[in-house]
Amino acid sequence: MNLSQNSEPILEAKDIGFAYDKREIITGVNLKLYKNELVSLLGVSGSGKSTLFNIIAGLLKPDTGKIVYDREDITGKSGIISYSFQKDLLLPYLKIEENVALPLLIKKEKKSTAIKKAQEMLKEFKLDAYANKYPRELSGGMRQRIALLRTYLFSKDVSLLDEPFSALDAITKDEMHEWYMNMRRRYNTSTIFITHDVDEAILLSDRIYILGNTPSTIKAELKIEVNNRNNDFKLSESFLEYKKEVLRNLENDGDGKKF
Repeated sequence: MNLSQNSEPILEAKDIGFAYDKREIITGVNLKLYKNELVSLLGVSGSGKSTLFNIIAGLLKPDTGKIVYDREDITGKSGIISYSFQKDLLLPYLKIEENVALPLLIKKEKKSTAIKKAQEMLKEFKLDAYANKYPRELSGGMRQRIALLRTYLFSKDVSLLDEPFSALDAITKDEMHEWYMNMRRRYNTSTIFITHDVDEAILLSDRIYILGNTPSTIKAELKIEVNNRNNDFKLSESFLEYKKEVLRNLENDGDGKKF
């Protein structure tokens, strides 16, 4: 994806630090996200990835630093940046079109208008056949598609995705990767993505930030420069070299934690 990193980032975490119960979790974290970019966060379990997401989303307030979105300080302000969790969190008693429309209803749009927008989006992604079904009637992959559409409607510029494909089988995950990349291209969304799957990070990302050390900070940044992100890329020598570099940075994190 073509990036204009000479321009100002759409989202920036500046010198973020956070402690819980007097124990520092993250310190001095600096992160930038540019328009139309997907950035992944990788790190061992407990390295503070979800804590950083909660800070970016405004669910936690950092002890130091600030979050800047579209030139505005949004530190500690929730409801601005959309956040999609590992589970789809669709409401079981609402139809699919109502689940997709929920962010618009929260923003006080008229129900009829919100439902119409949801129906249009479902149709655009060939999911309109499921509009009047309930979440229990859909497969895991299909529910995750619906959840991601809902995330997009909450905040069309920036999305935070916390391991959205981790519960899916390998074949469904591959299909979801292709689907989400198509969605990104169509809507020019900017995404920060948490994953424990190194291959997934390399395949999807424009850049990868690696969190490490204790307390955690950004220990490495890797730019993925590739034009064609198809299955052949995953079998290429360049993919293997990226993977080696990522794994080198994830190993020997100093405290015996496993990735």
